[in-house]
Amino acid sequence: MTKFYQLTTDDVLDKLLVDSNVGLTNEQVQENRKLYGTNELNEKKDTPAWKIFLKGFQEPIVIVLLGAILLSLLSSFYAFNFQNNVKHGKEALYEAIAILILVIINASIVFFQEMSTKKSLDALKEMDDRTTVVLRNEEWQTIPTKDIVVGDLIKVKMGDFVEADVRWIKSSELQVIESHLTGEADAISKDTAAISKDTQLADRSNMGYSGSTVSNGQGVGIVVGIGDNTELGNIASMLQNTDKKASPLQTTIKKLTSSLMKVSAGIVLLTIIVGIIKAGELSVASISSVLSTSISLAVASIPDAMPIVLSIVLTIGATKTALNNGLVKSLNSVETLGSTSYISSDKTGTLTQNQMTVTNFYDGTNSYDVKGRGYTPEGDIISDSSSVVNLDSAFLIGAVLVNEASVKEEDGVFKPFGNPTEIALNVLGQKAGVTKESLLLKNKIIRTLPFTSDRKMMSVVVETDKGYRLYTKGAPDVLLQNSQQLLLDGKLVESSRSQNFEKIIDDYAKQALRTIAVAYRDITKHQAQTSSVEELEQNLTTVGVAGIIDPPRPEVKASVKTLNEAKIEVVMITGDHAQTARAIAYDLGIVKDKNARVIEGSEIEEMTDDQLFNVVIGTNIYARVTPEHKQRIIRQLQKHKQIVAMTGDGVNDAPALKAADIGIAMGITGTEVTKDSADLILLDDKFTTIEKSVRNGRMIYANIKNFMRHELTTNVAEVSSLLFGLFLTQTIGQVPGETATLSALMVLWVNMISDSIPSFALGYDVAESDIMKEKPRDVNESILANNTWSRVLIRGTVMGMMVYLAFIWAARMGATSNQAQTVAFLTLVFGQLWHVFDARSSKTIFRRNPFENKHLLAAVLFAGVSSILVTTIPFFNTVMGTAQLPIIVYLMVIFIPALPTFVLSGIKEIFKIKIW
Repeated sequence: MTKFYQLTTDDVLDKLLVDSNVGLTNEQVQENRKLYGTNELNEKKDTPAWKIFLKGFQEPIVIVLLGAILLSLLSSFYAFNFQNNVKHGKEALYEAIAILILVIINASIVFFQEMSTKKSLDALKEMDDRTTVVLRNEEWQTIPTKDIVVGDLIKVKMGDFVEADVRWIKSSELQVIESHLTGEADAISKDTAAISKDTQLADRSNMGYSGSTVSNGQGVGIVVGIGDNTELGNIASMLQNTDKKASPLQTTIKKLTSSLMKVSAGIVLLTIIVGIIKAGELSVASISSVLSTSISLAVASIPDAMPIVLSIVLTIGATKTALNNGLVKSLNSVETLGSTSYISSDKTGTLTQNQMTVTNFYDGTNSYDVKGRGYTPEGDIISDSSSVVNLDSAFLIGAVLVNEASVKEEDGVFKPFGNPTEIALNVLGQKAGVTKESLLLKNKIIRTLPFTSDRKMMSVVVETDKGYRLYTKGAPDVLLQNSQQLLLDGKLVESSRSQNFEKIIDDYAKQALRTIAVAYRDITKHQAQTSSVEELEQNLTTVGVAGIIDPPRPEVKASVKTLNEAKIEVVMITGDHAQTARAIAYDLGIVKDKNARVIEGSEIEEMTDDQLFNVVIGTNIYARVTPEHKQRIIRQLQKHKQIVAMTGDGVNDAPALKAADIGIAMGITGTEVTKDSADLILLDDKFTTIEKSVRNGRMIYANIKNFMRHELTTNVAEVSSLLFGLFLTQTIGQVPGETATLSALMVLWVNMISDSIPSFALGYDVAESDIMKEKPRDVNESILANNTWSRVLIRGTVMGMMVYLAFIWAARMGATSNQAQTVAFLTLVFGQLWHVFDARSSKTIFRRNPFENKHLLAAVLFAGVSSILVTTIPFFNTVMGTAQLPIIVYLMVIFIPALPTFVLSGIKEIFKIKIW
């Protein structure tokens, strides 16, 4: 691939067959368009709505339920056509319809959540049809950006976007902001000289890149890359080749589902075998006789409501995150945040404000601290000697006059125009009450000597009522070298006494402040009008120096502290210089040592993956890195089994965001590419929102764990009660021996109504303890770890035994089959309604306030009342096979099922038995 930055301007023009006075001809434009394509990035097509809807049918548990639907339909078909058993045929058909409704509801929830997020994302996007000035057929003309072709000569000025990758062939004080690619907030001076050696993108001073902004001067460049063949396109290609990892919750649930499906298959197979043995023959009739029980067991052994409840609980989490200004693009991202162990953050615009600000200055007499950050011209200026800032100081006048930037207020927002360094000086002047407009009332600018990268200075010649004066600003070392004298303590002294200035400059550098000095020189009218730049910018008087930095966001430091307390490492990965990165990281508390190690991109370039793997743990600052470096860092952290979140706002962050376990983009300052690559978008651009989202993610996982504990306990109760009936029940009174303890529709009702509705209300629970003091969970650990399985099995089996005994008791009391099943059904319903309050705590029911979660109280009340109603309403009696019971029996099945929960919790509370 041609490295155009290593070629001279003439070589570039010759290689692309372009005359700098003519530009491209119409024929060349057509040929180059055929050869290189159009200036557009290949965009990923939106997933069709029907595909999004079908995603809801891809969950393993949903597939099992679809299998249950098929079995129910086969059972119904056999009952209608071969057994002439209309009652059983209808029951099996009702089962199929009910399960299908469940599956559709789950798919609909997933669909509407994703479509809602898509609408929110579309609302964030801004359509912007830009144009570019190009030279064609000897005429400069304005064309749509997408019509640019390789070889076009484009002309840019301050405020323009660079719309393709270009090699600059003319440059007049040209400065370009490339923070979207490099991460650096400051403008980069551009020239036309060839660069002989290989350099990093940020150091290619003769190149311009698509998406950059011209902050000063003007230039002409020849287009060398368009569309996908730009640095921007390279990043887009990296995005397409980066696979997204499954979230920790998805991995955990997948493992659990796989185990449950195997258990379910084993139970169903066992049921069929027992049925065949009881029948004494292998036939369709013998299999059909136990098919209903098999379907009931299949439904009972699988937490069929798990997909829908998980979706609802995660939706609750996404809603809570949205209230904290975090837009979650996928539901699983909510929980992933709670598992995060590393947050790798870009610096510029994420940890810092991306608004260059003067924080300190020295005017030759006093040192000042400048309060207030960003472009808003508000903030006190405090002197170290308690003196008031001198509004007539040559430093302030020079800083404001030698300045082409401006800050304008629009709808309460201060918008900058121009070079970031000049903007910072402009805002400093406004804080001090010194504006260019007020100075021009007494000072007339008659000449401007623009900045060049060779001189590293910019000057203006002004006419005042006292004569003529040259004001200059530039690099401190250059100004001191060109100075004959200095202003110290209000007196002019020889430049040899520059130690005080040098100390100030050194102190600012140690704080990672960029420094800029101001000087002046009184001149004659003749000199003002006729002298050359070189003649004017000598024998200066240096009068002050300013320290400028892109300041940290004020809320970040507290968030970093909270995240560290939660055992989450915060890592800065930036394209900025090492010294600046280290100072910002120390200021924010990311590192505790002022001399903390910084790994630079050039070091990473020389490292193998194994070498990088050995240093990523314990390193919190990376500087001068490229998008490829960011991806490598994240992948090595992931090899250490870390769950990595990556934040950013620039296009250069997008590949890393996609490679991370969770990508976090800025919603206001972030580019569209970055937002599309992210899992979470910060609508307020605040790092604090990440902290709140992590807290919310941990709480949601705790609630999911409580839900799973409750759900599986109920499933064990259902399965055990059915198995007890299968193995132990003989004909008792009016109840035949083959009667299942519960019908499939009763099991389905328990799973969907009396179990699931209270379960998703657990999503509204607050955390049990200060979860931001705990370490991130081990993602390889089962969701049922820490004795949860034993607790589920013990309590579920005890509850199942009670359900079976209730069924036997009813049969012995002379109940019909439907009445006996109804007693068992309500015993199970109220058993799990009492248990849901115990499931709220990893300890015991006595450790939590039952009135703390009003959503849960309402859900339990609804589930209890509706479950009783389905035993009294004729329609449900027909469909579900329930029957009305005496009042005394209703009271018994409401309160007696509370005994297992309170007895087992009491034993655990007293004897501290961990296994239950």
